Amino acid sequence: MPNWRIRDYHAEDVDGILRLWEEVTRGGIEPVYSLSEVLTSCAKDHAVVAVAGDQVVGAAIGRTAHAQGWVVFLATAVHARREGMGSSLLAALESRMAPQGISKLSALMPAAETRVGVFLQQGFELKQDLHYFERRIPVQREELRRLAELGGRVLPRGLWDDVRGMGSEKELLERRVVLPLAQTELADRFGVVPPRAIVLFGPPGTGKTTFAKAIASRLEWSFVEVFPSRLAAHPGGLAGALRETFALIAELEHAVVFIDEVEEIASHRQGEPPSPTQGVTNELLKIIPAFREQPGRLLICATNFIRSLDAAFLRHGRFDYVIPIGLPDPQARDAIWSRYIPDSAKDIHVVRLVEMTEGFSPADIEFAARKASQSALEEAVDDADDNSQGPRMKHYLSAIAGTRATVSDEVARDFLDDIETVGRL
Repeated sequence: MPNWRIRDYHAEDVDGILRLWEEVTRGGIEPVYSLSEVLTSCAKDHAVVAVAGDQVVGAAIGRTAHAQGWVVFLATAVHARREGMGSSLLAALESRMAPQGISKLSALMPAAETRVGVFLQQGFELKQDLHYFERRIPVQREELRRLAELGGRVLPRGLWDDVRGMGSEKELLERRVVLPLAQTELADRFGVVPPRAIVLFGPPGTGKTTFAKAIASRLEWSFVEVFPSRLAAHPGGLAGALRETFALIAELEHAVVFIDEVEEIASHRQGEPPSPTQGVTNELLKIIPAFREQPGRLLICATNFIRSLDAAFLRHGRFDYVIPIGLPDPQARDAIWSRYIPDSAKDIHVVRLVEMTEGFSPADIEFAARKASQSALEEAVDDADDNSQGPRMKHYLSAIAGTRATVSDEVARDFLDDIETVGRL
């Protein structure tokens, strides 16, 4: 983990900003904005700083005017410069400015500025010879209001990169789903129709919701999660609430719509008289074709029990892909363990942890890792003579032994059968 962190600017950080300014100008680069403008924006507009200990080692400062956002100052101290610091500062600044409803974020830098790559990595485009950087903000002011009505949100950028392990599933989603939606002109050239709806199925806790959010983050589209249980209290009933919700979603420019545990509203229709959910299933079956006609939309439905879904729900023409999300393989378990083991942990044999957690879901591994850290913390507090700086192997072994795998052998076997019978890749 980095030895620095990013936080909002505080008034006492002004000395740190002055040191960064002196370092930039001492290097022969004359900033576009004056020092007084930079300090004014620190106090009145938007500013974030990178700190190592108590020292300011980086800063990103911006201002907004109507729908336009500008990066006024971006600098990192030479002695503390680390890979990713500049990009992280820009991302944090954008997240603070986005609620102002900006439609464009720009940066005007002197021609001598050499850190062009930091802006390009954050999705800016190089404009003219003056190093004019501009980035379109995907979700704009009017859409933010509509999104708030739906209980939706704009997810942080970078969630896709945060998904570690599950390499085969991630690559499949990248190629089948993300690529055609992110590069529509290229897809059109090859005659590829971007997907409009997919189903993710698999045992509980395998990361279906995580993947749905990561796709929205990767595309930089609004994320709207539809909760059938919350809609049930609507005066028009669940079917009417679904109809109204999707009508509002149609007003968004781009959106990933996620329905978890979709079997609650799309189960097999059977019995006389019809079950209470049959009208809801019928409504959802009517909504999906209309949803598919709108560009810039992706419906992701997730289920732990795909066998319970109505046959008409899964047919071709409604869902482009039916994608299995299974238990992590050894490589994925290694990546998941590495994510949750703190740097303070010593002498941890990750290979052994991977072997001992075969059959564990990502959620199971996370639970065991956090349980080990908690146990180590309590032990250190109780033992005044314990100089341990972090969890040890014994804590992880004990946590694994006390963690019950979510997915039974029977469920795992059924999942493999479902891949063969209903999977559509």
